[in-house]
Amino acid sequence: MHKPYSLKSGSPYPHGAKVSEGGVNFSISSRHATDVELLLFSESDSVNPLQVIPLQKDKNHTFFSWHVFVEELPVGTWYAWRIDGPENTRESGLRFDREKLLLDPWARAISDKLWDRAAACKPGDNSQHAMRAVVVDDRYDWEGDTPLAIRSEKSIIYELHVGGFTRHSSAKVKHPGTFIGLIEKIPYLKKLGITHVELLPVMAFDEQDVPPHTSDLGLKNYWGYSTHSFFSPHPGYCVTPEQGTHICEFRDLVKALHKAGIGVIMDVVFNHTSEAGADGPVINFKGITGNSFYLTDKHDKRIFHDYTGCGNTVNANHPLVTNFIISCLEYWVREMHVDGFRFDLASALARSEDGSVLQDPPLVWGIELSEQLARTKLIAEAWDAAGLYQVGNFPGYRWGEWNGRYRDVIRRFLRGDTGIISEVATRICGSSDLYQHQHRLPISGINFVTCHDGFTLKDLFSYNEKHNTANGENNRDGCSNNLSSNCGAEGPTPNPAICRLRRQQVKNAFAVLLLSHGVPMLLAGDEFLHTQQGNNNCYCQDNELSWLNWDKAKENADVLHFVQQMIRLRKRHPALMRRNFLTGRKMEGKDMADISWHGLEVDQPPRWDDPNTRILAFTLAALGKDEADLHAILNMSDSKHSMQLPAVEGKSWCLAVDTAQTSPKDIVEPAEQKALSKPWYIVEPHSIVVFESTTQAGIEDGDSVTKRSANFFSKLTGIKLLDQPATEIPTS
Repeated sequence: MHKPYSLKSGSPYPHGAKVSEGGVNFSISSRHATDVELLLFSESDSVNPLQVIPLQKDKNHTFFSWHVFVEELPVGTWYAWRIDGPENTRESGLRFDREKLLLDPWARAISDKLWDRAAACKPGDNSQHAMRAVVVDDRYDWEGDTPLAIRSEKSIIYELHVGGFTRHSSAKVKHPGTFIGLIEKIPYLKKLGITHVELLPVMAFDEQDVPPHTSDLGLKNYWGYSTHSFFSPHPGYCVTPEQGTHICEFRDLVKALHKAGIGVIMDVVFNHTSEAGADGPVINFKGITGNSFYLTDKHDKRIFHDYTGCGNTVNANHPLVTNFIISCLEYWVREMHVDGFRFDLASALARSEDGSVLQDPPLVWGIELSEQLARTKLIAEAWDAAGLYQVGNFPGYRWGEWNGRYRDVIRRFLRGDTGIISEVATRICGSSDLYQHQHRLPISGINFVTCHDGFTLKDLFSYNEKHNTANGENNRDGCSNNLSSNCGAEGPTPNPAICRLRRQQVKNAFAVLLLSHGVPMLLAGDEFLHTQQGNNNCYCQDNELSWLNWDKAKENADVLHFVQQMIRLRKRHPALMRRNFLTGRKMEGKDMADISWHGLEVDQPPRWDDPNTRILAFTLAALGKDEADLHAILNMSDSKHSMQLPAVEGKSWCLAVDTAQTSPKDIVEPAEQKALSKPWYIVEPHSIVVFESTTQAGIEDGDSVTKRSANFFSKLTGIKLLDQPATEIPTS
């Protein structure tokens, strides 16, 4: 029989369970609670508590906080709360239910071993199916580690799923699907060349939060956009969660990534929680602060407003909720050393209590102005599920935005759409139309072609339609407007011409992304042609459909090599990482503009208004004395063209990239490059070529060589290159 632990009144701060000399302080905030109990358990799956501690209002209550100090309580003790209070759901929104075991919202580590979502949705006692929190010792040897300070213009983000990155047997890691398993893949990430990983949600989430038909198929919430415990790493990504090692394992990952020079950005979900709507489960917030934590109808508080498509919307700009969220973010930076956050459906955080859009939302500005978050990267998915779209207009100045406008127009350009060449140029230059008038910078745009939500890059060029029947929703889920192109066949095909074009298009996507101003973001697995077989909404596919198959990295080593080299090309060109917008004017001390645009003829502007134009070329002047100038030609037409190269005084052009070539000729490192002897280059259809300048002479020097080369080509083709430098070449 356990001897009850001795008690003291405790302190209202900090919230959660805090270990100190002599015991553990527990504190929870509930504005309208009348009766509060703390339940202690010996194990994560213990049904019966070893001690129930009723809190007394005159001893254990300060303002909104209920608190108690448990003497000599050991680390590793599991706990939960019971809270009672008034219940007038229609008028007040309060949902107190003393039969429900509640999870501490400030818990540093939790267990979902007993969790049963269906049981939590029903009335009555749920103690046999509820989650528990655990008392943890937060001491840790960081070995001098601090969050990194990589400038945004030099950043290359790599979006990955912690579980799916190493869960496939081909990953060959000791602990697949975990934070520790990811550590074993850091050498790969370092060789790839990215600067930051952006982790899909790693705060503890409800894996059982899927629609009924999906659940019936044995599927679960894989992506993790169903958070319930915002201070706890997800137990499913831990090797020994039953021992409460969540914090230590996550910190080990962060420290290891930092040692490799790689920053950590967390994808965070503060727009909704896994408690869903009125018929959803009671986990924590509903039973503690239900009337303030969610947006509800002002006439009937039983009705939840849903701007997220997930059943509820967090009342983010309520003072108590704002404080909770900012404190949480500061915790992950201060205690876990993360380098940034990407906010899922961030526009939902800009809504008021009645759902209207706030011009200056307190939460968004509070995050921006937090001193502890001053060096932290802030990235908004600047839209929500109810139609609010704020790309280019998200509140604040420090925030970066997922540039959905970039994604859409580049996808259209790559598949051969016409009439968009002007916008393509604007997006490549950092989307000045979206950001410059607000005194923001190119780094305000996070450029991407693919992300976790939608087709992979291989599938983008393999499917015209989504194929989501495996999700159990009759192919109704997922976006139907993918702006994709199957290149002539839907799905896998033995046709070598189609396969070759698809491979080329993947390289085109990487090339244009890494040549664009702004912050590029890559989707993990795209670099070795990961496929989801046309499923563009794998949120519930915790299986080989989503997991990265590392055998593909060997099978598609040529594409992987291309991506590695494109990243290296970007890094050796500060001109691609300018902090300010391009002007088109001559640079100080140089006889070149920072950028010059060309159409079919060099030094002639593109035909911006021509609805049929699918070719774009530009010359980018070097910033540093040791940097090469760049000249890029993007040909998304169906014909090959002979394109004249601009003259650069005292320099020659070397071919660096040609996506129509096979590896290793598709991308050439500077040491292997050779100066061209001719002032033109044949650009194949649906390809991108890039040249770097060099001071070395061509194969033969002098204008006579240039003229002889041009005349020889003219005799063969009948095309006068010097008189008509950009010419369509018949493919027959």
